Amino acid sequence: MTSSGGKQGNRYLAEGLGTFALVFMGCGAVVVDAGRVGMLGHTGVSLAFGLAVMSMIYSVGNISGAHINPAVTLGFLFAGRQRGRTVVPYMISQFAGAIAAAALLRLLFQDSGTLGETIPSVSPLRAFALETVLTFILMLVILNVSTGHMEKGIMAGVAVGGTVALAALVGGPLTGASMNPARTLGPAIVSGRMDQVWIYLTAPVVGAFLAFPTCRWIQGSECCRNDENVPE
Repeated sequence: MTSSGGKQGNRYLAEGLGTFALVFMGCGAVVVDAGRVGMLGHTGVSLAFGLAVMSMIYSVGNISGAHINPAVTLGFLFAGRQRGRTVVPYMISQFAGAIAAAALLRLLFQDSGTLGETIPSVSPLRAFALETVLTFILMLVILNVSTGHMEKGIMAGVAVGGTVALAALVGGPLTGASMNPARTLGPAIVSGRMDQVWIYLTAPVVGAFLAFPTCRWIQGSECCRNDENVPE
């Protein structure tokens, strides 16, 4: 996952398809697990999200950067590595992909009540804090692995996908470990259950915002340098 994609290709289509795959595979794993009495289990669902992210990074990362997450796009904007005029099209594509994936899950699994939506099992304040911290860690990893030596870039998909899986293992039972406004909003809109959605629309943005100064503190001038690779 990088701040920008290649010069060729449709980065907005890439973001839409990438987010579609994340929600369809990740939330699909939740739906299958619920319908098959825990066949996948919590670990299996966590791995599904992590593997989906990793796959999309290697598939479309060279085109769009494979943000597949509005909070990540805003995190790169905060870090000066995403041009402002590309942010809204990125986010529209991500939300559209998530809604399309949730709609397809509804068509395929009509007996599913929630479509894998994120519903906190703790108080709203604790859920907000957890989602903020989890997204902060995720964005910090993204900023660090997309900066510096080529070896880090090659392994970025593994690092970011592994972080998503790890966060899901820890936070999944408590908040769903969304860390992604699109991942939450898509299933919520299609299922018609908007309870506590505000947590997942705001906390990831706060976490992503806090990651940039921390990365700069750690990496110094190596972190988040504006360069010619920032998308036009």
